[in-house]
Amino acid sequence: MGKKKVLVGMSGGVDSTAAAALLLEAGYEAVGCTLRLYPGEEGAGGGCCSLEDVEDARSAARRLGMDFYVFNFSLPFRRQVMDAFVDSYQAGRTPNPCIQCNRHVKFDALLRRADELEIGYIATGHYAQTAWDAEAGRWQLLRGLDRRKDQSYVLYPLTQQLLGRLLLPIGGYSKAEVRALAEERGLSCAHKPDSQDICFVPDGDYPAFLQRYGGVELVPGDFVDTQGRVLGRHRGLPCYTTGQRRGLGVSADRPLYVVRKDPASNTVVLGDEAELYSRTVWAEGFHWVSLPPQEGPLAVTAKTRYSQTEADGMLYPEADGCVRMVFRQPQRAVTAGQSLVCYLGDAVAGGGIICRSE
Repeated sequence: MGKKKVLVGMSGGVDSTAAAALLLEAGYEAVGCTLRLYPGEEGAGGGCCSLEDVEDARSAARRLGMDFYVFNFSLPFRRQVMDAFVDSYQAGRTPNPCIQCNRHVKFDALLRRADELEIGYIATGHYAQTAWDAEAGRWQLLRGLDRRKDQSYVLYPLTQQLLGRLLLPIGGYSKAEVRALAEERGLSCAHKPDSQDICFVPDGDYPAFLQRYGGVELVPGDFVDTQGRVLGRHRGLPCYTTGQRRGLGVSADRPLYVVRKDPASNTVVLGDEAELYSRTVWAEGFHWVSLPPQEGPLAVTAKTRYSQTEADGMLYPEADGCVRMVFRQPQRAVTAGQSLVCYLGDAVAGGGIICRSE
């Protein structure tokens, strides 16, 4: 019987390179690839898709003795991720484009190319795990062993079809172990820094990107308090996000924070720290992962940002793919456009895009 073949998405970093090395050592016939998400030189120096990263991935594949491909998915990336990023900001939200990329581009692209190459599996260097639940007849998406690096939050859009063909070799390792593994194998990426910024906004200046790429006009308006009293003038809604304190330019006798943005009135609402907390959160487009769609309430833990600690509460399914999450303790700076991701133990129950909170 021949070796099982796997198409490995490689970013040029230590995680995906270590994943490829582990698969080869486990007896798989691994083929490397990088998804090129920008035309020409655009994005050079960015977080995960620059020309330098492509060459790092190619070099790593060569070092491991793997065939290597570069696939151009710049058009769907622009439409499904960059354009959606602009639209979300214009609607007064603060999106997470990595989730949109996973949902609409990255994993679907890998699976399509694997099918074209007659390869049975795909793999990435994400810190998460999968397992087959024979009793439920479903694949489960599980946290990575290293809680500090766990990336199950950004993988909640994955379908059962994808999970059944997905390998996540480093999900059972810590970051330190992955770097040590790469160093032991003489891989030059062993100590390459992790990317931190959004890949298409490497300088972190979101308003400048929205103006340059999306043609978004920054329309000044009023800062108001929660009673509607005018406190000053803002530079445009995209310049602010929920929980922000610095850079407001408003004089007050106490610290003020962005509580919410109101696109209808073009106002930014400011308030005290206590006014940042919400107990009830609504999310739309909720995707059930490790569980089939539920009809009744479910006790879960959940978080509303990638870096947040999970909190206990009850999840209530509502109509049209929406859910209502009632936390036991109020959560700070819940932001429309981010994702509510819910867990049952180590399994991802599901997730959706936050649309409002109170």
